[in-house]
Amino acid sequence: MRLTGWGNRILGSALTLCLGIFVITPALARAADNPGYDRPGLGFTPAVLQPGGFTLEQGLPDWTRADGISLYSADTLFRLGIGDSLELQLGTGWNRLEGPGPTMDGRSDTSLAMKFAPAATGDVSWGLLGSVEFTDGARALRAERNQYLLGASVNWQRSADHSLGLYAEAVQGDTDSQLLAVNDGWTLTPALGMYVELAAQHLDGIGDGSMGGAGLTWQATPRVQLDIGVRHRLGGNADTWQGGVGFAVFFDN
Repeated sequence: MRLTGWGNRILGSALTLCLGIFVITPALARAADNPGYDRPGLGFTPAVLQPGGFTLEQGLPDWTRADGISLYSADTLFRLGIGDSLELQLGTGWNRLEGPGPTMDGRSDTSLAMKFAPAATGDVSWGLLGSVEFTDGARALRAERNQYLLGASVNWQRSADHSLGLYAEAVQGDTDSQLLAVNDGWTLTPALGMYVELAAQHLDGIGDGSMGGAGLTWQATPRVQLDIGVRHRLGGNADTWQGGVGFAVFFDN
């Protein structure tokens, strides 16, 4: 993907921040109760944090491009385990829109979500997530009305180093939409993972589209994950490109 000067500056700052997190996080600390992260890729991991467990997941930035317009999103997601297979999530961040018109930037809308994921049954795990995104971001970038999302995720751990995932979501808001995605993931080494994904979406009043993509994750320490991923439109009405880099940090209770 091609980044503008602003995007390059953000990426440089991101790498510096990742290095700082790598240094300050205890490399020898164990994180056996870390259920995984919701980034990267479409959907979420069908598992929740234990009560008091906490993660920070950060885009550095994530990026979309369609019709000659680029949107950079330095999204921040806080996840907190609250017990009974439940997890509370709070999201916000900073957006920058670049295109033929004036460049606009400002704070993202705030999102609040609840995830439910019971303990895995054998090799299969599943979870549900519901969220609401409020219209409290920068006026030039925020949605016209609240966005409501309901998502479901299923994962089949076929072997120690191979998993298959299915994700479905429905969004109601400015433009109602539905999405279905499949994910195929491999553990290449104890620290390095890879995935590919395919997705089909429907945008009410606009039409159907499809995307395909791939990404890598690297467990820099037992508590820090770095990621990179990219998706490209395969057909129909979908973003030309989606992608980004980011990190996630786990803090247990």
